[in-house]
Amino acid sequence: MTSALQVFMLPDLGEGLTEAELINWLVAVGDEIRVDQPIAEVETAKSVVEVPSPYAGTVAELHGEPGQTLDVGKPLISVARVGSLAGAGADDAAPAPSPDEEPVVETAAANAYREEEKAGSGNVLIGYGTPGGAGQSRRTRAPRQLSVVEPAEAPDLDLSLLRTRVPGKLGAVISPLVRRMAREHGVDLGDLHGSGDSGLIMRRDVEAAISSPDVDARPVVEASPVAEPSRAVGDTPAGTDSRTGLPISARTPVKGVRKVVAANMTRSRQEIPEATVWVDVDATALVELRAGLKKSDPHNAPGLLAFIARFVTAGLKRFPELNTRIEAAADGAQEIVAFDGINLGFAAQTDRGLTVPSIRNAEKLSARELDAEIRRLTAVVREGKGTPEQLGSGTFTLNNYGVFGVDGSAAIINHPEVAILGVGRIMDKPWVVGGELAVRKVTELTLTFDHRVCDGGTAAGFLRFVADAIENPGSVLAEL
Repeated sequence: MTSALQVFMLPDLGEGLTEAELINWLVAVGDEIRVDQPIAEVETAKSVVEVPSPYAGTVAELHGEPGQTLDVGKPLISVARVGSLAGAGADDAAPAPSPDEEPVVETAAANAYREEEKAGSGNVLIGYGTPGGAGQSRRTRAPRQLSVVEPAEAPDLDLSLLRTRVPGKLGAVISPLVRRMAREHGVDLGDLHGSGDSGLIMRRDVEAAISSPDVDARPVVEASPVAEPSRAVGDTPAGTDSRTGLPISARTPVKGVRKVVAANMTRSRQEIPEATVWVDVDATALVELRAGLKKSDPHNAPGLLAFIARFVTAGLKRFPELNTRIEAAADGAQEIVAFDGINLGFAAQTDRGLTVPSIRNAEKLSARELDAEIRRLTAVVREGKGTPEQLGSGTFTLNNYGVFGVDGSAAIINHPEVAILGVGRIMDKPWVVGGELAVRKVTELTLTFDHRVCDGGTAAGFLRFVADAIENPGSVLAEL
């Protein structure tokens, strides 16, 4: 006899991630749900995504609380099949399976596309088909896996094999969930003495440390020949930094967008031998061109960034080395991958952090069309609704940090791209024009590039092309 519960595992939402933060439940236990109904909002790398259910039925259990980080492949929600709870009492509505019975997990990974076509669903997640409709999804029993549990749940476990301990520093911790809880709440495991067997640190020990931050979580023990020296309570207050002696005002877990940005920037600096070139540009003609268009058509004049984006795509056609990516070939050697097209990313600051949506096939768009896409995608990411395709498919990035009132920046390349162009603020500066000093609208362009894909001549050629286009926009636009 199989279980009436269908367990929906948190899928990979298309970004290759291993975890996501649960933002909000859209359903509650006892609710009747249908196939493709949104059941939860989760925060992925750079967007908030509504997760649809592949099952119809009654919500039996929600596996997680808002704010909790969930691992991909772990249970998200349990759904009882329609009618399976009819006539059942409160105590036997969802009976637990017997010890020798494995839960049945419905999957359709190999037939996802076929099932989607049959069901007509637009919300099928990667790794899941829609089991409804004319198709019949195949059932397979989930393989037995060794779970990491607390010792109270598995008294026969060999603690010497499972616990993690550095003598004199970290207490024994068996559960990665306990380690994560301690890390997210700023609890130093070195200050804890576990209440479990052999000093094992349990979840209750970390919870006690969180609820009583002003009390040293490690009790004073009697001195013995084998005991490590104890520290008197109050030697180092829990709210004081041991290195500086200053009070700690806050601890903020690095997660969500900030965590992804940090990992991506770290990888970029570790892997890419970057170099930077820059040039000051007289943008007076471009500013005047845009002002003239705005005067004649106040509502449809492209912004300055759209014009620069148009010049960038034209420059990348002439210097395609900067619109590539480096990958490892099958034999382990590196190879440069070129693209037939340009997906132009642009940095957009949002309340949730820095995002880089990309305009697909940007080389085919006019300045006016680029302006419309920049405005549309900016609104999308600021609402937290950017898709993985929009946020992870760029081939070159344009960064307008001038909006923050700065002149220049040696930006970090958005891995795995090979170059990023930065635009500083446009300001009045003295400039020599025709041998005479004049006040002009000047900006600084900064190009950071991967020295593996090209040398300085190529980078300088591209930068100079964009600079010349800004200084003489009319002639360049006429040729595009």
